[in-house]
Amino acid sequence: MQQHKKIILASKSPRRQTLLKELNVEFEIRLKEVDEIYPEHLRGVEVPVFLSKLKGEAFKNDLKDDEVIVTSDTIVCLNDAILGKPLDRNDAIAILKALSGKMHHVHTGVTIQQKDSSYTFSESTEVYFKKLADAEITYYIDTFKPFDKAGAYGIQEWIGYIGIEKINGCFYNVMGLPLFRLHEEFLRLGVVSL
Repeated sequence: MQQHKKIILASKSPRRQTLLKELNVEFEIRLKEVDEIYPEHLRGVEVPVFLSKLKGEAFKNDLKDDEVIVTSDTIVCLNDAILGKPLDRNDAIAILKALSGKMHHVHTGVTIQQKDSSYTFSESTEVYFKKLADAEITYYIDTFKPFDKAGAYGIQEWIGYIGIEKINGCFYNVMGLPLFRLHEEFLRLGVVSL
């Protein structure tokens, strides 16, 4: 695979960094603080799409002609409610109890920002949790401390192995970066070629 643009990932998430490495591309990390505020009328997938664009635009004037920056945002939605990162242990327990025995959506917005252009796409995955026992929930939270994860869980951790019955859609999207679609867009935009 040939890489035609310098790829920059604007994320401090270790999961996103690990996932992007799996595409076998070279990249660097570049961070910038952005207030993640969105209009109240936005719903579901519209929220991470808006936020990924907002993050991408923050870098627009810093990019060189041969650079692209990847920004993204992932949310967990149960019905119409966005479940963010838990505030504390009790909040994490409440979130997982709410997800227990139900299907929820994980929505990710990804923006590929270049100096003179921008392209944004989204990916949505349905995740089905079994009915979780209280002991499973507290064991997971106390052992894995998922306080930095939207929806209070990581699909790639113990709770995903024992608690998720099935998913419809991209597995890696649930981890925070839809790799299949990102690779397709890199090819389409000429960032890489085979």
